[in-house]
This record gives sequence, C-alpha cells and structure tokens, in this order.
Amino acid sequence: MAMAMRCSCFLSRPNSPRSPPSDQLLRKIHVSDSIVKPLGMQNLLPVLKCQGNIEMRSPVLAFLLANVFTFSAPLKAMAETCEAENSAFNMPILLSVALVGATVGGLLARQRRGELKRLNEQLRQINAALRRQAKIESYAPTLSYSPVGGRILESDVIVDPRKEELISRLKSGKNFLRNQDPEKAFVEFKTALELAQVLQDPTEEKKAARGLGASLQRQGKYREAIKYHSLVLAISEREGEQSGNTEAFGAIADCYTELGDLEKAAYYYDKYIARLETD
Repeated sequence: MAMAMRCSCFLSRPNSPRSPPSDQLLRKIHVSDSIVKPLGMQNLLPVLKCQGNIEMRSPVLAFLLANVFTFSAPLKAMAETCEAENSAFNMPILLSVALVGATVGGLLARQRRGELKRLNEQLRQINAALRRQAKIESYAPTLSYSPVGGRILESDVIVDPRKEELISRLKSGKNFLRNQDPEKAFVEFKTALELAQVLQDPTEEKKAARGLGASLQRQGKYREAIKYHSLVLAISEREGEQSGNTEAFGAIADCYTELGDLEKAAYYYDKYIARLETD
C-alpha cells in the first residue's frame, strides 16, 4: 500500500509544468533506490542513465511502476496456490484398490456361475428320475402293496380318542394347505405333532413335521421350514427306517435355493437325486 501511494505522486496534472531535467530525476531515483529494488526496479536505473539529457515525463514512469507492481508479486502467489497436494502419491493406492475390487468381483461371479450350472444339471436329473418313476407307476396303477393277511374284525380295533384327533388334525392341515391357507395349516399340524409325540407314533410324527415344514415354506419362512424338514430325517435315523426322506431332502434343497445358499442346496439336491434313483 505504501508503494501504491508513492507511485500515485508521479501522476501529473493537465496544466503541470515540465518535469525537471534527467539529472535531478536520477538523484530522486537514487534516493528511493532502497524502496524500488525489492520490486525489481534495479534494472531500470541503467536505462535511465543512458538517456543522457532526454527528459522523461511523469506519466511514463507511473505506467512502468504500476505494471511492475501489478505483474510481479500476484503471479507468483497464484502459482503457489494452484499447486496440487500429494496427487502423485494417491494414484497408486486408488489403482490398487480398483484392481483388487475387480479381481474379487470376477472370482465371485465365476463361482456363482459354476454353482448355477451345477444346480441346472441336478434339476435335469431330477426331472428325468421323476419321469422314469411316473412311467413305472403307470404300468400298474391299481397294484396294492398291503400285506397279505386275514380280515381284521371291528371288535379287534382299539380306538383311542387321541389317535382320532391326531388323524383329524392331519387331514385338516392338508385341507388348509390345499386351500392356500398355510397359517391355519400350521396350527393344525403343530397340534398333530404334539399328539404324535405323546402317542409315540413315529409315522404320524413324520407326517406332522413334514406338514409344518410345508406350511412355513409357503409363508416364506425358509429357515424355520428347514428345521421341521430336518426333523423328518432325525426321526428316520432314530427309528431306522427311511420313509419320507426323499421329500425331506428335496424340500430342504428348495429352501436353501430360496435363501441363496447354492452350495448347501446342491448338497441336498444330490441326496434327493440319489434317493429318487434308488426308490
């Protein structure tokens, strides 16, 4: 600010007298040399000395001082503020993160594609086994597998009221499932399971557990459904007989497929296919 006020003193008025000779001007410049040198004016002194007796008017000097003052300091400050901070050091880190993300994404996509291909092949085998089983059953639709024996008299049949209620609950649960009402079906199958456990009837216990799994599966509660389908397998292992295991394996595989766990779904589909081929 002090330099700007000093430069303004060189401006001349319209009717100002002629400026003093160059020797007087040179003396003034030498006096103020300590102020002008920091702004780069030291190179201006030889030029003024070479003028000899040529007179210099004050507007020219004011113009030169104004331009030197304007374009010397601000350009350097602007260059310093535009300098980037550590941009060269951040680039390798960003590139490394991008490459790692792309690699992991590619591996997961390849693994997912392999699992889907395996499931597709398993479903083809299941369809083929079901068609083969349906063709075999069509050869003898009226064949009965009841054991050969004498006729059971009505007097020999002991009717237990709890057994009747158990059978009634199982039938009601099936009807509710058929009518797309899985919530009410769950209540009926739950009561039937408790009665079957009290009566220690493993066959009816399996039916009730399978009904509970199907009810929960239709409600979209796949993890709870897996628990009851697995109960069917546990009862089979406990009793040493395998009835109902085929449907249980298939239902568990379907639940894991809905949950997106394709690895476990493939495991149970393998067991389901093996049961279809041996049944």
